[in-house]
Amino acid sequence: MQKFDTPAPATTVLETAGRERPELQQILETFVDAGFGSAEMCIHDEQGDWVGRAGVSKLGETAGPPAGGQVWAGSVSKPFTATLVLQLVAEGRLGLDEPVAGYLPELELDERITVRMLLRHTSGLYNYTGEPNADGTFGMGLPSHGKDWVENRFHIYRPEELVRFALTQPARFEPGTDQSYANTNYTLALLLIEKVTGRSYAEETQRRILGPLGMSDTVVSATSPDLPGPHAHGYYRYEDAGEWKLTDVSRQNPSLLAGAGDLISTANDLSTFISALLGGRLLPAPLLAEMLTPHGKFNLGLGMWVQDLGPGNGTIVHHNGGAPGGYGALMISTPDGRKTLTASLTTRDLDPATVFPQALAGLIQAVFCADQPGDA
Repeated sequence: MQKFDTPAPATTVLETAGRERPELQQILETFVDAGFGSAEMCIHDEQGDWVGRAGVSKLGETAGPPAGGQVWAGSVSKPFTATLVLQLVAEGRLGLDEPVAGYLPELELDERITVRMLLRHTSGLYNYTGEPNADGTFGMGLPSHGKDWVENRFHIYRPEELVRFALTQPARFEPGTDQSYANTNYTLALLLIEKVTGRSYAEETQRRILGPLGMSDTVVSATSPDLPGPHAHGYYRYEDAGEWKLTDVSRQNPSLLAGAGDLISTANDLSTFISALLGGRLLPAPLLAEMLTPHGKFNLGLGMWVQDLGPGNGTIVHHNGGAPGGYGALMISTPDGRKTLTASLTTRDLDPATVFPQALAGLIQAVFCADQPGDA
């Protein structure tokens, strides 16, 4: 394992395509200055298309991140999974309000849990990667953080194994009575897709979404630990015996997040997906409307978050993602798909949770709010 005692300061290299957007360039710089290793962002709006890159491809070097670099995209995968499920609903092969147990009887699930509950995180099922404790600390399930994840990051999990582990833990609440974000829901959705179609989740994603949209740089990784295309290196900071360490986690096995976060993608491909989805190319209008209807305390639709930006600024829909270590992705849009923001990120010597919310808020303000710089 490579150790970085004193990470070299990042040398920022910025490239843009399309009209100059200094406010967006500044946000990219802010991400890198806050501790992200690199960022590539694609914007589509009334001003046209803009692409920018900032940061470095590898710590200690000066080369910028590659154009169209791949990342472990994390939970950005969930809208893809939800789309597949809703396509099967449109075909009459799944019922949104049918019990999941009827399709997967071998798991002996609570028969009150429906397909809809999986997609909007109201099943009450334990999150197999861990849950917050009552005192605000994090109680890890399967190794998903820190040294435990670093040492276990090449382990191969089977989707059913993840679900069965979750089922050994107490439910968070009675099905349908509350909302709690759980990767378990989307791994169960993967099993539903595979049971109903008789094909693997990867095959269905390729056949129904990636192939038709020409998303050639996006793949369901399943169990491969490698990013197959050009990519920047991602780094993960963790504590070991009282000492902080930083390691290159560009290679990692994503099977821990089957159906919930095992996608490899690029900022450009994510832009293609969100534009096609919200433009009505992947789902019939009634099901797309259901997908974008907020529910519960999290304002979650079926695989998409819905966020009111306040008076005069309208609404955005989004689902961002973070791999367990080193990588992340953004996918944000107006509900009609006319203005979109997608991005791929790598991390270095930071805890993303400490800097990400503020950086993301600035990005949303610059792109989606009416009082952004330069508006009349």
